[in-house]
Amino acid sequence: MKTILLTGFEPFLNLAVNPTEQIANALHGRTYGQYRIEGHVLPVDFNESDAVLKQLLDKHKPHIVLSLGVAAGRHHFTPERIAINVKDGEADNNGYAPEDEAIALDGEDGMFTNLPVRELVNVLRDNGYPASISNSAGTYLCNNIMYVGAQYAKETGAVAGFLHMPANFELALAHRRLPSWHQRDLQACVELCIEQLTQ
Repeated sequence: MKTILLTGFEPFLNLAVNPTEQIANALHGRTYGQYRIEGHVLPVDFNESDAVLKQLLDKHKPHIVLSLGVAAGRHHFTPERIAINVKDGEADNNGYAPEDEAIALDGEDGMFTNLPVRELVNVLRDNGYPASISNSAGTYLCNNIMYVGAQYAKETGAVAGFLHMPANFELALAHRRLPSWHQRDLQACVELCIEQLTQ
């Protein structure tokens, strides 16, 4: 059976929960045709997260790598188009805040996903979900993980990419001005994307 590596993140910054953690755990072990999902939660740590991801890639040798992140403040479900070779941003969960650091010293400046992002957006819209392509995964851990996944895809021929999602209702209760979706809808969007990728 082929493997889908599905990753989420633990809570970070001032967010007490992370909907991507819940989805990675909920879908772990699910099968879609000839594919089985390996769901894992990554640490929000610039010095550890990509190392953990690389270990998972070596262990599972996935055919599809689908990484998830919450983009608090976005209204749409947004597949990402490109990752850039930069670590920069607010402090991670261990207090480290890199400035203008490279993810890979000898790596490309930017790496495009090979996910069919337009197809994914169209499928989500056809099912009634607000969705659009994002052209910036930022420079925080989401971008970092997307870049490592894109490197793996280039080296192995796998398919890899990143899906950003809005906050869920639980986060919106704590942060009143955040746009938010029900957790079940966020998970439904991820499942629709997986179904499209495994056809």
